[in-house]
Amino acid sequence: MTKTLHAVFDGKVLRPEESVDLEVGKRYILTVERTIEAKATSEEQPYPLTQILEIATDMGVDDLSIRHDWYAHGRRGDEATRESDSET
Repeated sequence: MTKTLHAVFDGKVLRPEESVDLEVGKRYILTVERTIEAKATSEEQPYPLTQILEIATDMGVDDLSIRHDWYAHGRRGDEATRESDSET
């Protein structure tokens, strides 16, 4: 189970900004990443890539862009190409 939470560090502990659905007294592994705070005025829209970065999750996979089909569909991209070629 993976959850993304936003919290504020008060000098001693991390305080979640919203309620957290976790079991009390259990141990958890945390990965802490500082939020990039975009300075957007009410007239100016935030930069789209900044918004994507704020919701992005590091999956720990170095070749995700190269082997997307493998991770998304359980097969390599070249296997899918061969299958579609053999059907024609």
